[in-house]
Amino acid sequence: MPYFHFSRRVFLAMSAALPWAFRGLASGLASSKSIPVGLELYSVREDLEKDPQGTVRSVAQMGYQVVEFYGPYFAWTEAQAKDMRKLMDGLGIRCLSTHNDEDNFSDAKIEHTKALNLILGTKYVVQAWSDPKPTLDGWKELAGKLNAASAKLAPAGLKVGYHNHDAEWRPVEGKRPIEVLAANTKPEVMLQLDIGTCLEAGDDPVAWIKANPGRIRSIHCKDWSPDPNVAYKTLFGEGKADWKAIFQAAESVGGVEYYLIEQEGSRYPELETARRCLEAFRKTRQES
Repeated sequence: MPYFHFSRRVFLAMSAALPWAFRGLASGLASSKSIPVGLELYSVREDLEKDPQGTVRSVAQMGYQVVEFYGPYFAWTEAQAKDMRKLMDGLGIRCLSTHNDEDNFSDAKIEHTKALNLILGTKYVVQAWSDPKPTLDGWKELAGKLNAASAKLAPAGLKVGYHNHDAEWRPVEGKRPIEVLAANTKPEVMLQLDIGTCLEAGDDPVAWIKANPGRIRSIHCKDWSPDPNVAYKTLFGEGKADWKAIFQAAESVGGVEYYLIEQEGSRYPELETARRCLEAFRKTRQES
């Protein structure tokens, strides 16, 4: 019998993956098609700025089940958030997460962050960005801040997440910052995976999902083209991403709860782009 040596880290990762793997085997991929698909509303930012409620209504009518509000939502009053929640309830669409500036978790702003997200019915309060750090200690400090925010929001039933960009995949002092964040944040902190930026940095999203079982609870389904004239303007399914492999890993190991289509630009108007991406997403899911 051949002998295989597993490091402690690999052993723990495989052990943690077992519940998700058994879930995948028991339920099968067909039933996983009930995982909702949403739209990161940065994709329709110009329309959203002009008419927030009309844009959310249009997105819901296309068939999106979830929306993710981003930065500008923080300027809302609680009354405005209640109006948006009323609209979403009427449309049958949910807000499962919001994208937030790092400052939204500060002592001065966290209560407003909490209030808005509770009104919207959010589950995850996601930090959308952090400036690249020149040292690993800087990334460890960020992990500590995410843990602290998680502790503050947990009593209200809210969870914290972190959304990667390409900088998190590029080695600092010989190690990828995304690994430092994963190793130094609590398991309840969601690692929201942005596929496009992972690909741009030359990394493998499927390998990352498998290495972090149960923590990839939402995914930004953003494609990417190596053609510099296209890059993030490529539509879902037209770029480099192997979506079928990504879906399989996310659902059998990653613990994904919902998908979010995100588009940074396109050859089409924003709402038409969102519609085309949703159609391509559904077709790919049917073929998976």
